[in-house]
Amino acid sequence: MCFMQKAQLILASASPRREELLSLAGISFRVLPSEVNEGMVGDESPEEHGLRLSEEKAASVAGMYPDAWVLGADTVVIIDGEVLGKPTRREEARVMMHKLSGRTHRVITGFTLLKATTKARVRRAVTSAVTFREMTAEEMEWYIETEEPYDKAGGYAVQGRAALFIRAISGSHTNVIGLPICEVVEALREVGAMDFGAEDGHVGRSG
Repeated sequence: MCFMQKAQLILASASPRREELLSLAGISFRVLPSEVNEGMVGDESPEEHGLRLSEEKAASVAGMYPDAWVLGADTVVIIDGEVLGKPTRREEARVMMHKLSGRTHRVITGFTLLKATTKARVRRAVTSAVTFREMTAEEMEWYIETEEPYDKAGGYAVQGRAALFIRAISGSHTNVIGLPICEVVEALREVGAMDFGAEDGHVGRSG
């Protein structure tokens, strides 16, 4: 037995990490990245921010493919109430490492699953807590000299070299990578886009 997808799924994201997570789960999908302004709006909370952006990303693609389920997601890293974005320079990455070292921070991924023809949608925000051990100055400098911090929220990749510094994760591990797969599959089943126990399955990435 395996699972069957009952509808096309589009990932409205250019994140290679989200693509990899869906592929590893055996989910068939195609990628159509959306472009939205990712800045904060007003006094929205990190959860509200992630949910709003995920819905905007999904909606921007759903209008072009009204019969497909579209998945949008946005991941936010927060410590001391501050949102840590994606560093573009070494100094920005260094500042983030100092803030994360020896501390616990939150990672929130908001995701939206919607289909334009039915106007149905599922929106959820999933939170994980990540604890870094104390990092030495030499370790920080070594890490920011790699290419890893510079396209990641919070300036690190839990599935990469940053694993050397992460002591504990409370909550979804895949959420920290960029997509809470367990909750996404629950949402797909909830809307009837996926089912288990079928005689034949539709797996792998398409498009």
